[in-house]
Amino acid sequence: MTIEAITTIIIFIATIAGLLKFQNRPAAVFGVTLLSLVGLGLVSREQLLSSIANPGLVTLILLIVCSFALEKTRLLRVVASKVIVKSYKSTFARLFTITAACSALLNNTAVVATLLSPIRNNPHHYASKLLLPLSYAAILGGTLTLIGTSTNLIVNSLFIDASGHSLSFFSFTSIGIMLVIGCGLTLAICARFLPENEQETDGSEGYFIDAKITENSELIGKTVESNGLRHLESLFLVEVVREGRLITPVYPNEILQQDDRLIFSGDITKLAQLKQFSGLETFAHQNSLEDSNLTEVVVRQESILVRRTLKQLGFRALFDAAVVAIRRDGEEVSGKLGDVKIRAGDFLVLAVGDDFKSRRNLSKNFIVLSGVETETRLSGWRAGLSILGFLSTVLFAAFGIIDLMQGLVLLLGALVFSQSLNVNEIIRRLPIDIWLVVASAILLSHALVNAGVVESIGHLVNTSLDAQHLYLALIIVYLLTWLMTELVTNNAAAALMFPIAYSLGLGFGVDVMPFVMTVAFAASGSFVSPYGYQTNLMVYNAGKYRFNDFIKIGLPVSLIYGLIVIVSVPYFFPF
Repeated sequence: MTIEAITTIIIFIATIAGLLKFQNRPAAVFGVTLLSLVGLGLVSREQLLSSIANPGLVTLILLIVCSFALEKTRLLRVVASKVIVKSYKSTFARLFTITAACSALLNNTAVVATLLSPIRNNPHHYASKLLLPLSYAAILGGTLTLIGTSTNLIVNSLFIDASGHSLSFFSFTSIGIMLVIGCGLTLAICARFLPENEQETDGSEGYFIDAKITENSELIGKTVESNGLRHLESLFLVEVVREGRLITPVYPNEILQQDDRLIFSGDITKLAQLKQFSGLETFAHQNSLEDSNLTEVVVRQESILVRRTLKQLGFRALFDAAVVAIRRDGEEVSGKLGDVKIRAGDFLVLAVGDDFKSRRNLSKNFIVLSGVETETRLSGWRAGLSILGFLSTVLFAAFGIIDLMQGLVLLLGALVFSQSLNVNEIIRRLPIDIWLVVASAILLSHALVNAGVVESIGHLVNTSLDAQHLYLALIIVYLLTWLMTELVTNNAAAALMFPIAYSLGLGFGVDVMPFVMTVAFAASGSFVSPYGYQTNLMVYNAGKYRFNDFIKIGLPVSLIYGLIVIVSVPYFFPF
């Protein structure tokens, strides 16, 4: 064995060891791997550039970026409002089906993030009885299509680099359907063992936000539940002020009327969600100010605001600003925002005008803390463009009408020119970590080929094993990939195991597809650990789960998942 081969194997093993040691920093580990390969001359410049610009990898990044616009629409929030009903069985069935279906086309993390808040704050069921099924449904739904999960796209990137052609959009669908049904039934049976953890109420925490229902609003005459006001992310409807009367708590069947003041509590950065409801105005809207330009201040002891209401002061004329939200530490704020008597030490979030910073009275009245960056939301034709554009691109690509990467480039251009996405947002949220992991993995595959390691593995398999060991080799590939995804992460597991699985297929002299698909499905099979898959980690704290909960529920699901993959892959992808 040459020095280059030994060095490459050492780097490969060191990468696995690094991922086990630094589980929360896979990008840093793969970054060191990339630098080692380039620095030691184990790969060429052309291979480095081709790895970074791999078509499958570029498609993955474009897909993630275009999905940013989709996350800003009401699509997933409308879906969320249809999930929770009084019957647990019906809620479970709806949640599992809708989540799996959405995850087949959309980013798993976005789907789970959108449904987290409605489930945590639902009035009928313990959140811990639903959050773990939510994560598992997202994982299973991701196995249905090529774009359902980043794992599939990473395997496709490596496959394109190795073979020169791509997997099809529906390559995963037949086995994915079997996994959704089989594991879904298993999860339904095991649901009785999910814990019943009490959820802390969020009603009195965060800023209090006052919004008014105006004439011809879509909210008028419908209940709080049907309007989707109980399914907002990190905002909670705590009071309704109607004709001077305070309605609290607000029940799901409360019918809303014109001129109702809706008092929300929660995260001020989620304020933009309220824009998506026609005829629901905050103080900023009523004062012709944009609530995307927000500043947080604290009221000084000597301020003229102390012991007076916003109505009495003429706040807009004094400061060229409007109060969007108020927070008072240690005490709840109640009633209409304009009628609240301000106290020293109150935190205010202001929608500010152009002259705000030039007003001489600011320092006498406020301690200015910082700007508040709110999440932007899309409505109207921009929301339509984002939803229809994304779904059309995916469908056209699925049926071979347009190349997926080409379609996503055109869609991204449309989203940027329509201001549905801005360049700063894309740069800020660009998934550099995924790009680095996949590019480094592809480069590592090149190094293994260059050093003759892949050829050596193939020769070893060819001389020491025969066709009788073929199925055993497939099972071992599955188990190693599954173990790695539980111990490290799904993306890292797929990236590292692909070159080994591919070389085994070549060594046996059979079609490599069974080994490729086994890696893809095994890398997505993370049910036993809260750390192996991002959605598991998201629900781990939200549902107040313990590690034993994942083992108790995830182990049966994992066993059924593995059995289906091992049996069905050779059937749909013969050797």
